[in-house]
Amino acid sequence: MYKGPALLSQPVFDRPLRGIVAMLLAVAFFSAMDAAMKALTPHHGPMQIACLRGAFAWPFVVLWLWRSAQFRHLLRARWSLHLLRAALGITMLWAFVFSLQTLGLADAYAIFFAAPFMITLLSAWWLKEYVAPRHYLVLAIGLAAVFYMLKPDAGQWFSLGALGALLAAFCYAVSAITVRVLARSDSAGNMVFWLMTFLTLGAGLLALPHWQPLQLALWPLYLLVGVSGFLGQIAITEAFRIAPAAVVAPFEYTALLWGIGFDIVLWQQYPGSSVYIGASIIMLCGLYLLLQQRR
Repeated sequence: MYKGPALLSQPVFDRPLRGIVAMLLAVAFFSAMDAAMKALTPHHGPMQIACLRGAFAWPFVVLWLWRSAQFRHLLRARWSLHLLRAALGITMLWAFVFSLQTLGLADAYAIFFAAPFMITLLSAWWLKEYVAPRHYLVLAIGLAAVFYMLKPDAGQWFSLGALGALLAAFCYAVSAITVRVLARSDSAGNMVFWLMTFLTLGAGLLALPHWQPLQLALWPLYLLVGVSGFLGQIAITEAFRIAPAAVVAPFEYTALLWGIGFDIVLWQQYPGSSVYIGASIIMLCGLYLLLQQRR
């Protein structure tokens, strides 16, 4: 679910097909990670799972930094922004895993698709980037679709799981804006390393009062969370490095297909009609904004 910084170096933008394949792989890896985290929810609390997500990815991040000779830049960091990203990352992962306790992956993904709309609004307010008036109408329609999906059952408004997914989307949006500011001074290696480090330590400390021992039978899931999260990070970095965001970003919506597939195969859970309707409206609005950005 969480992707982190998207660029390792200056974008190349000359291999769109390869970029699309990389994005499809990234979505598949992140969906597998999310499915593994959902499978862990009966055994560990959301904060502990957030800690495990960082801890089991951390060795692979260190290996990547060592092979790419990026260790020498680690202490050149804007610590205030790194700590802010860590707080946002911990809250986001906790909220997303919390939502998975009651929602299917497809439901959580559909609500999480609100993040691009939030990023656009925050860019206009925080970074003073221009947003055309007609785009605000599209954003309003997309956010209305999100609120429509927050009512999963006829007898209740705003389930806690749905609100958790929405909180995760908001934290992700703020973090994405923070990355754009942080990228002016820090390398992607710095951002990934310190996020995983602070995520592991911070979530681990918060999870200590309710920490449950790791179970031998669950080690395949622990490893899947770490390996798939790391591979997804590498794949999405490659996607945005070699192809324009407007080309590859729409393929992030394939996460909904993975979510539906995992829900049906692993939990025999089928999304409601509100998810299909709301997600379709959100994807159309998102694709329209991407098309306008490309023009």
